[in-house]
Amino acid sequence: MNDLADWFPGFASRHVMVEGATLFARLGGDGPPLVLLHGYPQSHVMWRRVAVELAKHFTVVLPDLRGYGASSAPDSQGGEAYAKRVMAEDVISLMRDLGFPKFRIAGHDRGGRVAYRLALDHPEHVERLATLDVTPTVEMWRGMNAARAMKIYHWLFLAQPAPLPETLIAQASQAYIDHTLASWTATNTLDCFADVLPEYRAAFADPRRIHAMCEDYRAGATLDLAADEADSAAEHKIEAPLLALWGVSGIPAAGESPLDVWRRWARDVRGQGVPGGHFLPEEAPEATSRALLDFFA
Repeated sequence: MNDLADWFPGFASRHVMVEGATLFARLGGDGPPLVLLHGYPQSHVMWRRVAVELAKHFTVVLPDLRGYGASSAPDSQGGEAYAKRVMAEDVISLMRDLGFPKFRIAGHDRGGRVAYRLALDHPEHVERLATLDVTPTVEMWRGMNAARAMKIYHWLFLAQPAPLPETLIAQASQAYIDHTLASWTATNTLDCFADVLPEYRAAFADPRRIHAMCEDYRAGATLDLAADEADSAAEHKIEAPLLALWGVSGIPAAGESPLDVWRRWARDVRGQGVPGGHFLPEEAPEATSRALLDFFA
């Protein structure tokens, strides 16, 4: 990995063993604990333009999810090691190791799915929850039509049985990651990733991480979907206050109002659209930081 000090000045680095994996995390600031979870196809460095500001008010914890960044990539079949329920337990173990049994949490993309699963399964640990450009997994599958399938084709592609997507991605990994990142921004460019693009590309040069990311999406099509369906059938709701942020040119904005969706899943919901596409902390860091500060403070 590159030297992360330039992105997170004053932050410490930690490696913490959890069940079946080792998580890498950055830790900085002072105040109530706030976990920031990244999404696909990135790592914790996606928070570089937001975390330093938040660390003026909170103890900010920036993990790499298992399979991503500098965390380990455990072997898996059928998504079993990458279910969001498993990843949520990773976060609890990490925070317990750091001395934080309760915390605020924000998650973007896949990290948002880990965050809301944690809030549903372990409400005693979550004080407040923010999701960034994401709605629940089962809602995404239920709303799958031609337009959505074209936009999130990777949900179906990456979930195909191994080793088909792994093999195809490895043949042109840089072209794949560059297209994926650019296509989800409001400008359809790589401009907002210029400083960290080598970091993101490096993950797609590692077959273990390509496989881990595919397993993440295989879990999304099976284990995560089943967990959501069970909660939906039981009318199980998130108890913690929830902030939903989405890019006005992002993926959830193209369907049903994200607020209406999240109000089926949580009792206390507020939120807003943010200028930009899918990658709010990198495309609109000031607006994202302000919204998170207002909510978590």
